[in-house]
Amino acid sequence: MAILLGIDTGGTFTDAVLYDEASGVVAKAKSLTTHHDLAIGVGGAVGAVIEASAIAPGVIALVSLSTTLATNAMVEGQGGRVGLVYIGFDAADAERPDLKAALNGDPVILVGGGHDAMGQPRMPLDAETLAAEARRLAPGLTGFAVTGRFAVLDPSHEIAARDILRRETGLPVTCGHELSARLDGPKRALTCVLNARLIHLLEMLIAATEGRLAALGIQAPLMVVRGDGSLVSAEVAKARPIETIFSGPAASAVGGAFLAGTQEALVSDIGGTTTDVVVLRQGRPRIDPAGALIGGFRTMVEAIAIRTCGLGGDSEVTLEQHGLEASLKLGPRRAIPLSLLAASHGDLVHATLERQLGADMPNDLHGRFALSLNPPLAEVPALEAELLGRLAQGPQPADRLIANRRELNALQRLVNRRLAIMASLTPSDAAHVLGLHAAWDRDAAAKGALLFSRRRNAMGLPFAATPDILARRIIEVLTRRSAEFLLECALAEDGFQEAGLSRHVLAAAALDGHEGLVRIGLSLTTPVVGLGASAATYYGAIAALVGAPALVPEHAEVANAVGAVVGGVHVSAELRILQPVEGVFRVLARSGTRDFGDLGAALAHAEETARAQAHADALEAGAASVEIAVTVDEKKAVTEGREIFVEALVTARASGRPRIGR
Repeated sequence: MAILLGIDTGGTFTDAVLYDEASGVVAKAKSLTTHHDLAIGVGGAVGAVIEASAIAPGVIALVSLSTTLATNAMVEGQGGRVGLVYIGFDAADAERPDLKAALNGDPVILVGGGHDAMGQPRMPLDAETLAAEARRLAPGLTGFAVTGRFAVLDPSHEIAARDILRRETGLPVTCGHELSARLDGPKRALTCVLNARLIHLLEMLIAATEGRLAALGIQAPLMVVRGDGSLVSAEVAKARPIETIFSGPAASAVGGAFLAGTQEALVSDIGGTTTDVVVLRQGRPRIDPAGALIGGFRTMVEAIAIRTCGLGGDSEVTLEQHGLEASLKLGPRRAIPLSLLAASHGDLVHATLERQLGADMPNDLHGRFALSLNPPLAEVPALEAELLGRLAQGPQPADRLIANRRELNALQRLVNRRLAIMASLTPSDAAHVLGLHAAWDRDAAAKGALLFSRRRNAMGLPFAATPDILARRIIEVLTRRSAEFLLECALAEDGFQEAGLSRHVLAAAALDGHEGLVRIGLSLTTPVVGLGASAATYYGAIAALVGAPALVPEHAEVANAVGAVVGGVHVSAELRILQPVEGVFRVLARSGTRDFGDLGAALAHAEETARAQAHADALEAGAASVEIAVTVDEKKAVTEGREIFVEALVTARASGRPRIGR
């Protein structure tokens, strides 16, 4: 059987798994994710897993990658500058708030053309204006997005515009009909713009990854995980990078279901920065019918229905004052654990923590370090630039870097813009203090916990008596908040959408195990599949709080990388049948429009065409063999006692395992 390589780039670690189709996981490895160049971390993880397995690189038959690149780029507003070619729309359509925000000042080319609601041309495509504007704008752009009015019914104007743009500029072009078959031109344009902006980023990642794989002697085909958990070839992913939104969580859900051997569950993946929860139905993640919501934009991309909480092993631990009392707060901001920073900068971390432990009074900046993260893409104010210059020399103790409130605010702005990151006490450090983790520097974690425990509440008393007591309280807070989040997700799935229900006084009493005259209880009806490097540490207690079995499968810490290779290719093709006039049934397909005088003949042609289109798309996406299922959704209306055909949607869904190299 074939040897497959799965890779996942997470917020803290890049994971790699070698998987034998006959015997399962052969070897696994982790490398720190290199955010400035994800391919470096990929190369480190792949090199480590090959060394651990003693398998010859040339034996690997398939590589599959799940990546956070598209998600992070959209959240952080990264990407290229694109031009939107808007065919058959007017200037007011380009002023829709969501679309205008997505464009963020990028140019719009309004072009005559487009189709009507029956798929008929409204007017010819204004090719001359398009060519002239494309030549004028191209020097300042990285690509184009093309969206035509009712192009999902007839994409011919989008296709013609794409050909003109490629001929005149040589830049990448995304067409809206390639991303979604759903109506709503402005939302399709928004999705198209975001996709076009990401193309060069994913192209660079894939090229760099392929280069590092080749340098290691791996020549296998490369697949990429989409946001619905399915796989596509690297070439298709480069053209439609927006479809890799939620790639990592989708891979985790698929891998978790596979490893746990369950069909129904809440899959909860605790990472460094966030906890992601996905509902598993019949062995597959549930898809969000409204389209992926990311970076504040509701797109038309099919992706898993995921709920995310800013709570993870690397969540920053801070104190919140409530009158005379103080309480622990975890996240939502990620910090580098002190134990991890000490693993690479031990002398600096230990010398700083010991100096601060010798101080007479605790300071909020004690136990905190600042590091540069990403180079600025634009000019920053003078004070921020000065701080970045000092951080360029390496990690800096916060109490030595910051001299006043202005500098503290400037550092905060750098952190908010992801130009800098803090290292401080985290749940991962607490786990090291208690001996639950042992990957990094326990002594640094203990010193950081001792410094934090000395902080004072409003009454002037130390927050915790010992580092161990503090560490246990941190773990308890993480466990409780995780349980509340699982309940929140389950309640929302059952239709209870009101925010904060899991923290209602009765829900809190249930989690506390209250039993008086009234026994209060809340429990899940499905298991909790716990994933992530720290899942075994926490999920027994978390699941117990919500009254559910905990399934922490073997290899849970690399379930995302397993999901990258055990998934399959899944694509669909949708065709519409309309009745423009009574007795005429119009089949609207990517290959063209065709009219029939009989509904049965139109349905037969639509099914045949949809099958052929889905089969071709599945092969292009990298499937080895294809199975196809067709569904027909007819809509009819009753008028004056007569049943009238309105439309039919014919959907062909194609599935198959990916092609392998040997």
